Amino acid sequence: MTVEQGSLTTDGTTSIGPVPTAAALESRPTGPVVAKKNTWRKALAKDWRLYSFLVVPIVFLAIFKYLPMAGNVIAFRRFRPGGSIFGEEWVGLRYVEMFINDAKFWDVFQNTVILGGLSLLICFPMPILLALLLNEVRIRWFKRLVQTISYLPHFMSIVIVAGLVFQIFSVQGTINQLIGVVGADPVNFMQDADWFRTIYISSEVWQTVGWGTILYLAALTTIDAQLYESARIDGANRLQQTWHITLVGIRPTMITLLVLNIGTFLSVGFEKVLLLYNPLTYPTADVIATYLYRIGIESSNFSYATAIGLFESVIGLALVLGANEISKRAVGTSLW
Repeated sequence: MTVEQGSLTTDGTTSIGPVPTAAALESRPTGPVVAKKNTWRKALAKDWRLYSFLVVPIVFLAIFKYLPMAGNVIAFRRFRPGGSIFGEEWVGLRYVEMFINDAKFWDVFQNTVILGGLSLLICFPMPILLALLLNEVRIRWFKRLVQTISYLPHFMSIVIVAGLVFQIFSVQGTINQLIGVVGADPVNFMQDADWFRTIYISSEVWQTVGWGTILYLAALTTIDAQLYESARIDGANRLQQTWHITLVGIRPTMITLLVLNIGTFLSVGFEKVLLLYNPLTYPTADVIATYLYRIGIESSNFSYATAIGLFESVIGLALVLGANEISKRAVGTSLW
């Protein structure tokens, strides 16, 4: 509904035109007209070439990650080789009670927690430290040289890494040759259970620290350079700039990777431990993954091994959810 009202024109005459009422003004859209969003079908038809790259990863995850989850049912059923892949008879929590009452399992669980904790405590901050140091290097050729040398171990096979470890720490290896120079007796590192954790963590740092810096160096490039300039004007030194600007800028990346690492806390590297350990180092080297390998593959006790593996997965899921919630409440950054 409108009313007629006169208005003064440029030549001094009055013109009569429709003027909207208050009700009409309220019904009129006040913001910009929002274009109708494309549906997922239109987006798929438009960018189908990009979406086609997702086919192989999705198929891989479906076949090798999600489909095998159906096999977890044999943690509650008795499985006999040659019978049904889903077990022959229902036994309930029998296998769960078996590993809970198994003292050997808790020894293995303790070794896993210690190795996982040391890996998280030592291996996680090392890439951050290296990225911060490389960020301060102004000589480009030297920075690239350090990056290349630190990246190379990541591309080596676990078998090659284990072979290098044996060559370095064997009785006739490099370390014992240096020990012999000072007149001391050689140490059989690879047969001594007390040395296994030191050797494992050292090789893990050497192999992963360079590759882990890539994400942090990428995150450092997103920090506004004007923040450093303002800090210098305010009198902040390099350490203060690193603490208040650099670390704050890469904090979302740090939190994301920390939550993911906590999720794999109990999944200590199976391949490397399997290649490095031996019966003499079982007291400190045997972890859940290698224990499952001996119980499930070598002893063919698949139901018992599945029950332990399911327990490990549940603990890992709980750790991820807990770490993500703590991160969300503490620093406001989380995976979801």
